[in-house]
Amino acid sequence: MAVLTSIILAAFVGYAGAWYFGLLEGNFALLLFLATLVSGLYWLAERLHFLPRRRRAAEALEAQAVQRRAELGKMGITQVDGDVAEARQRLIMQPWWLDWTAGLFPVIAVVFLLRSFLFEPFKIPSGSMVPTLLIGDLILVNKFTYGLRLPVINTKLTEGKPPQRGDVMVFRYPPKPSLDYIKRVVGVPGDEVAYLNKRLTINGQPVATSAMPEFFDESAMRYFKQFEESLGNHQHRTITDDDRPAFIPGADDFPNRKNCRYSVEGVVCKVPEGHYFMMGDNRDNSLDSRYWGFVPDKNIVGRAFFIWMNFGHLGRIGSFN
Repeated sequence: MAVLTSIILAAFVGYAGAWYFGLLEGNFALLLFLATLVSGLYWLAERLHFLPRRRRAAEALEAQAVQRRAELGKMGITQVDGDVAEARQRLIMQPWWLDWTAGLFPVIAVVFLLRSFLFEPFKIPSGSMVPTLLIGDLILVNKFTYGLRLPVINTKLTEGKPPQRGDVMVFRYPPKPSLDYIKRVVGVPGDEVAYLNKRLTINGQPVATSAMPEFFDESAMRYFKQFEESLGNHQHRTITDDDRPAFIPGADDFPNRKNCRYSVEGVVCKVPEGHYFMMGDNRDNSLDSRYWGFVPDKNIVGRAFFIWMNFGHLGRIGSFN
């Protein structure tokens, strides 16, 4: 078993290393699921087989020691060499290969359950959600608001509450589902979303906005126009760049592209059933539904709601809209 365990652990380390150095495309949910499964099997084997066997060996050792003392006592020998308690402890102790598998199972299982069904941490890698979320923000994503889903295959178990306009949502990037993206829900199924001349309209009604003082983006070292926007039950801030044109350059040939009309003013899209239209709050610096299309319900990961750390800006810790 020690050799087999060494091979299994080496496979996990090799996979993680290849992922880290960019030699393959990793899947952390799959890796965590396999780690839980493998360590769980070792944990069961330890409880049902290995530990009882070691205990039987320890009991046999104690019985032999008692018998030996009795025989030596009949011969008048009362001093017996050997520390039975120490030998018993060595027999009971888990070998290294069980310490690194069965011993880690409770911790791995708790992390797996929390991450899969309750809350998952993410790090913001880009400025597409500035000013709401900054590069380096460490956020928590609620995994049950939109319905519980099976890990890895993402099959929905419960319905939950459907995403609402204005929600900040993490989802699997449609062109490459192994990547997680974060944007704001702008259009829900059946909506007609128009973003023309940098003005957002939903079902023919302009979204209420009000001008705010300019925003200084530290990542770009520039000032941008800033607005407060009311979308659904959410009030949040957006920024725009006057140096960027209103039209959408280089839109992909995505599924349901026929639902969208592009012009020099921007884009108008009818959101199909079971899909959502997503946009970043950094409106002129966000690769979103305007470029690659709609997010299907099956790609939803969860609702982002809390910044739990930003090592460069500790004051950012807290909830956000």
